[in-house]
Amino acid sequence: MGCKVLVCGASGFIGRNIAERLARRGDLEVYGTHFRRPGPAHPRIVPVQADLTDPQQVSEAVRGMDVVIQAAANTSGARDIVSQPYIHVTDNAVMNSLLLRSAFESGVKHFVFFSCSVMYQSAECPLAETDFDANADIWPSYFGIGWTKVYIEKMCEFYSRLASTRFTVIRHANIYGPHDKYDLDRSHVFGATVAKVMGNTDGVLTVWGPGTEKRDLLYVQDLVDFVETALSRQRSAFELVNVGSGLAVPVAELVAKIIELSGKKIAVEHDLSKPHIATQLCLDIAKAREQFGWAPKTTLVEGIAKTLAWYRENTPPPVPTI
Repeated sequence: MGCKVLVCGASGFIGRNIAERLARRGDLEVYGTHFRRPGPAHPRIVPVQADLTDPQQVSEAVRGMDVVIQAAANTSGARDIVSQPYIHVTDNAVMNSLLLRSAFESGVKHFVFFSCSVMYQSAECPLAETDFDANADIWPSYFGIGWTKVYIEKMCEFYSRLASTRFTVIRHANIYGPHDKYDLDRSHVFGATVAKVMGNTDGVLTVWGPGTEKRDLLYVQDLVDFVETALSRQRSAFELVNVGSGLAVPVAELVAKIIELSGKKIAVEHDLSKPHIATQLCLDIAKAREQFGWAPKTTLVEGIAKTLAWYRENTPPPVPTI
C-alpha cells in the first residue's frame, strides 16, 4: 500500500492542481475532499465528500491518512474582502482547527497548510518571513482574514510541539493558472482580468482602481512543485516559508500583458469607485531557495500564455442573447 495523502479542497483551485499532480505518482494513494461542488473526476483520486466544519466528518476523513494537505478555504475577491470580510473568518477558523486536532489524534505524519501573504504590511521591498510584525497593524481590508491566517499558523506550530507530525506553513503569493475562479464575483485580480479579457465584446475593459497596486504572482504548478519538495525534504517539526515569484507586478501592467497575449484589441478604463486594495507586495523567497532548493520556473509571460491556452480549451463560449 502506498502513502495515503488527503488533499482537502480537491475540487477547488489549488487543491485540484495538487491532487492531480500527486495522482500521477505510483507511490501515493490520493484522496480528495469536496463539499458543495462535484468531487474530483480523476480516476486515481478517491473522492471524499465532507463538510469540514463538522467534527465527525473531519475525523472520518483524516483517519488513516499519512499526509494532509489543507487547501480548503472560503475564498473570493476584493468585493467580498471589502464588503463582507467576515465570510473569510469563521468557517476557515473552524475547519482548520478541526483538521489540526484530527491530524494530531490520528497521528498524521505531515500536514501542509496554505496560509497567504495578507498579514504583511504593504512595502516597497521584498518581505521575508521574519518581516511580519505582530505588533503592527494588518491592512484594514485584510484585518479579519490576516489574523485568522496567523492564528492557524500558530496552531500548526502548537501541534508541532505536541507530537511527531511535521508541519509546513506556506505563505504564498497570488496564485494563478488552470482551474482558478474565472468569474467577477469570486475571483482575484488575475482570474477576474482573464474573464474580462476573454469575454470582452465591446473593445473596452474596466479595471477596478487605478492599477498602481502591485502583486506578487506565481503560476500554480510552481506552487505544486514546492509542495512536493517540502513533502520529500522537510525533516524539521515546523517550517513557515514564503513561496512566490519575488517580483511585484503593477495591476495595470498585468492587465496590459493579458490583453496583449490574448491577441485582442481592448482599451482600458479605470473605475476608482469599485472595491480595490491599494497595497503592494512581493515576497522574499530566499528561505525556499536555500533550505528547500526551490525556485519558480515559470515567468509571468509563460504563465499567462499557458493559462489563456487552458482557458480557451476548457471554458465554453458565452451563449448569445436574443
